[in-house]
Amino acid sequence: MEAVAAVFRSRDDARKAALELHHVRFDSDRVNLILPEAPEQVIRSVPVSETEQPGGVGGAFGGMLGGALGLVGGWELGVVGSALIPGVGPVVAIGAAAAAICGIGGAVGGAIVGAAVDVQDTEGLPADEVFFYEDALRQGRSVVIAMAKDHDDAEWARQFFARAGAETVDAARHAWWIGLRDVEKEHYRAVGENFEEVEAEYRAGFESALRQDLRGKSFVASMDYLKEAHPKDWNSGPFREGFNRGQIYLHDRQNGPEPH
Repeated sequence: MEAVAAVFRSRDDARKAALELHHVRFDSDRVNLILPEAPEQVIRSVPVSETEQPGGVGGAFGGMLGGALGLVGGWELGVVGSALIPGVGPVVAIGAAAAAICGIGGAVGGAIVGAAVDVQDTEGLPADEVFFYEDALRQGRSVVIAMAKDHDDAEWARQFFARAGAETVDAARHAWWIGLRDVEKEHYRAVGENFEEVEAEYRAGFESALRQDLRGKSFVASMDYLKEAHPKDWNSGPFREGFNRGQIYLHDRQNGPEPH
């Protein structure tokens, strides 16, 4: 499977798109929706563990709501769950892939999946996109994910999202980096380097630190993945510096800047 994701500015537009995907082409278990600012009635219905600590990917609190679809207004797209994601806030997740992204455990499609679903174990979900779903939610946007069975499915979903006025994750990712670029450029210049010459390496390191499966890991602990994914750049100074800066950025996003 391949995850085809789109970002919507409006929750209503995202809901409509998710339902139309289901009605026209995709089975309900292949349509996923993540909405920011979960409705109060959903949050109140979720058992919250007071002992669970923030941190880790998703850092979700609470569990799945089983068949409580009516709580979000006439849903017909599978199981609804609620989570509190550090640095993002409360969200509603509909569908197994959405649950994986949000770190929610519980009953998904009638199957018990344990304390938390790992996005790495959910076929088709790229771990390097999860942060950008979170960033969209942080901005009050909503995310719809179609799990395409084949190339034709994926192309149809991309065209459908474009017609619906959605932003692609790639576009959101580009805008996010443009917003950060000047700050990172000034940081790198402080050590006497030409940022423009090494920007691609630096950005690759920065984004690697945001991957769901590498969060909280040191550079050394992440080397096996980095060597395989970035064989030419992983051990360069710019890549390492970008990785370290990405770790700081993620920490600040999830917990707020550390006091100086």
